[in-house]
Amino acid sequence: MGHKTLSDLSRKMSGIDIAMLSTKTDDGQIASRPMSNNGDVEYDGDSYYFTREESRLVSDIEHDAHVSLAFFSKPGLLGGNGLYIAVEGHAQVIRDKAQFEEHWTRDLDAWFEQGVDTPGVVMLKVHADRIAYWDGGDQGEIKL
Repeated sequence: MGHKTLSDLSRKMSGIDIAMLSTKTDDGQIASRPMSNNGDVEYDGDSYYFTREESRLVSDIEHDAHVSLAFFSKPGLLGGNGLYIAVEGHAQVIRDKAQFEEHWTRDLDAWFEQGVDTPGVVMLKVHADRIAYWDGGDQGEIKL
């Protein structure tokens, strides 16, 4: 069993931009979609993503806040045999522009043409409750 800390995982995750975010739909199905953390990867158990208010993602989270995230890096990409991380947690839809600015990067301007003032933009905060990881032959779990 592994003995990595959240800090150990955070260092290893710094090169991973895309996560698969999975939600439960109102009819009980699982829906997954790729989300970029936009380089905001000083991982402390919270992840932040931007989307549009009218998206199915937002309605899924407002119906059931339990979500999962999957992160991975190919073998050799970050050194080693590959890193796989599964996060179970809960999501929150944030509509406060002041909080947007704390996590906004210029890359987001390509998707949200008026920046934090883009009509209908919202931020998702995913707080981890449990993190499972596989790092080569090392595997373990962290509960937050």
